[in-house]
Amino acid sequence: MTKATVGEALVAGLKARGVTCVFGIPGVHTVELYRGLAASGIRHVTPRHEQGAGFMADGYARVSGQPGVAFVITGPGLTNTLTPMAQARADSVPMLVVSGVNASPTLGKGHGHLHELPDQHTLAKTVALVSEHVSQPEHLEAALDRAFAPFTAGRPGPAHIQIPLDVAGTAAQDGPACPAPAQPPLDPDQITQAAARLSAAAKVVILAGGGARTADAELQALAERLDAPVVQTVNARGLMHGHPLTVPASPSLQAVRGLIEDADCVLALGTELGPTDYDMYATGSAAAMAGLIRVDICPQQLARRQAALAIQGRTSEAIPALLAALPGTSNQGQGARRAEQARAAAFEEIGPDYRAQVEVLNAMRAAVPKALFAGDSTQPIYAGNLYYDHDRPGGWFNAATGYGALGYGIPAAIGAAIAAPGTPVICIAGDGGAQFSLPEIMAAADENLPVTFVIWNNRGYGEIATSMEAVDVKVVGCDPTPPDFAATARSFGIPFTRVPMEPQAVAEALRAASRSGAPSIVEIEITGPVPGQE
Repeated sequence: MTKATVGEALVAGLKARGVTCVFGIPGVHTVELYRGLAASGIRHVTPRHEQGAGFMADGYARVSGQPGVAFVITGPGLTNTLTPMAQARADSVPMLVVSGVNASPTLGKGHGHLHELPDQHTLAKTVALVSEHVSQPEHLEAALDRAFAPFTAGRPGPAHIQIPLDVAGTAAQDGPACPAPAQPPLDPDQITQAAARLSAAAKVVILAGGGARTADAELQALAERLDAPVVQTVNARGLMHGHPLTVPASPSLQAVRGLIEDADCVLALGTELGPTDYDMYATGSAAAMAGLIRVDICPQQLARRQAALAIQGRTSEAIPALLAALPGTSNQGQGARRAEQARAAAFEEIGPDYRAQVEVLNAMRAAVPKALFAGDSTQPIYAGNLYYDHDRPGGWFNAATGYGALGYGIPAAIGAAIAAPGTPVICIAGDGGAQFSLPEIMAAADENLPVTFVIWNNRGYGEIATSMEAVDVKVVGCDPTPPDFAATARSFGIPFTRVPMEPQAVAEALRAASRSGAPSIVEIEITGPVPGQE
């Protein structure tokens, strides 16, 4: 019997670790990585650009909870994927990028081989949590173990494995495994201390980050026990939808800062307290947080901000532990009233233009309940990140915070649709950002995915133009001509609808699109003067 090659062993190792889908563009430097793929049962989806592969893997991971995997070529394949890897690192998204690399004897020589980089491995290590170079066939298994370790213990993020051309096609060899590190257990004394502080406080506020998005029911029970308003960062939206204690608004808003600063104890769950959530207006400081108790899986994150009590652990485990340690009776106070006041003031604070855009988002949510909303950096996404209450935990995500990569929405929506078969997915992208990744819609057509691509067409980079005008900078470079989206949809072979920015018209278009269960484009045409072009 012919012994498996390293490439075949790689595919088998991925399958053994639960991988069911790979996003990739094959090339001459990855042919051997594909040798065992067709027979493995692992689904392969072909994007149109390696950046699309990475963003698809990101969207897949956010929805499935499993690492998204991308196969890319040496050199430009990897460099094209570094942007998605950086976005995944900023948002703690598990992603594995597998690349080729030039033959071992040529590395670092600068002879000008195809796709050659001075030091690809070192480049990847600047972004990946783990980057493994498989220099010998017997090193593969340990490399896989180390690459997957961040997905099960600690804060997740991107990992990378590269396999040289002269190794990928050789016979696989057994080698030592690398045992996965164990997640340290919660400290029971810290849980007891936290419960005592929380039960003694009169006005608790909970800050829920992306680390809490899988603990919806537990978070609600904790909030009710503490009578505590729950402020959600962007990556936590969808938690406690419609609940009287929920505050689905940015902690950068003055109304929400006031709520936080009025608390006598703040409980931060799975949030890095980063400026794109807590100081997006770049004031230089976030809200003061009295008696701050932090729960986070990452010890480095806990060390970056002083807290009264820092608890290392998973939020999904810490919340039940806190509930068990708290008194059995609920705190009785004004939590719902405090939350309602903060919501009303925050909605007023965002201003009429953003309020109108939030009303469109609300209409979209009502038209397609429980849909997944994947967004790019565009005006309605900025509006929603400031104030929007989604109806599905983990169902609102975008790249307009953290690393802030443009072009994210379209491929991320495709990955999300593959992760949740049959679930309607709505992608919201501006006409400018859509042009970063527009060809990826063809992958949605190939796979016949139920994604409605909503294009917010304000004929340029409207948000940037507005920002330039606000500081008296003459607007330059913000008016790239958009394509004819109707013609683009025809070229993809998918339906197209154009509607005005009216909630009812948008809702009707989305209802019709979602009924088809297939990809389509809905263009929202923004009329009126364009910033910088009046």
